[in-house]
Amino acid sequence: MTSNGAGVKPPGFRLPDAAHVGSVRLQVSDLDRSIAYYEKVLGLTVLDSSEKSASLGAQGDDAPLVELEELKGARAVPRRGLLGLYHFAVLLPDRPSLGKFVVHLAALGQRAGMSDHLVSEAIYLTDPDGLGIEVYADRPASAWRIEEGQIAMATNPLDVDDLIAAARGESWSGAPHGTKVGHVHFHVGDIVEAERFYHQALGLDKIVWGYPGALFMSAGGYHHHVGTNTWAAGSPVASGNDAKLLFWDLVLPDTDSAARAAESFQAAGFEVASEGGIATATDPWGIKVRLRAP
Repeated sequence: MTSNGAGVKPPGFRLPDAAHVGSVRLQVSDLDRSIAYYEKVLGLTVLDSSEKSASLGAQGDDAPLVELEELKGARAVPRRGLLGLYHFAVLLPDRPSLGKFVVHLAALGQRAGMSDHLVSEAIYLTDPDGLGIEVYADRPASAWRIEEGQIAMATNPLDVDDLIAAARGESWSGAPHGTKVGHVHFHVGDIVEAERFYHQALGLDKIVWGYPGALFMSAGGYHHHVGTNTWAAGSPVASGNDAKLLFWDLVLPDTDSAARAAESFQAAGFEVASEGGIATATDPWGIKVRLRAP
């Protein structure tokens, strides 16, 4: 079990507790349209841009959270989903920020899904290409419950009025300093194969495995850095012509742990590519993870 008494450690290499999700790179059909969405709706700011790409981050932060790469004519994600990205999740630093965000969405007339997951409160959106986004705030880890070795998670109705009250009437002024990508969640074809890649090879702890059709994994006892599910089983894998996740970054504390993670993938029979000193592994559904040191 992990340090908080939950979960199952991998059988071999185990990621350091400090490992966390970095940025995500998305393939979109219209760069200008996507930049406008991520600025206006999510409150991100452009850090760098070119004719075909842009990187965006939180207000006052230098680190990119979302990188956009344009492929003109890329197909939008169908409602049933594709194997690949289900959503990436933007973690706000506190509950009042999430309350302000809800009020901001209402003012824009944006439709959103909302859920209370016990460990967190979450808002769900899709970008102009149908790519899934979660915006959430964690409850304190001390409030998370451990049940039969798993962190208790659920999908319950969100108390929107109480969340809005937490904003204390203050206005949303963009994604605040300290906002980050908290986790990534994928549609996969098989949970056993997903466990082999992310738990046994990458070295994430299994944290929640009793959720129907899903498996959640993390480093350092977090409720999840990676979620996988079979809710889009039977759908095709996102292709090169689709709007999709191109890769996501896993940030490790040092180059040694990044090298050990790459070696673990290779030992498990997964191919690892290296470019510019950064190793990249690809799961059975084409989802690429880059192993990076700060």
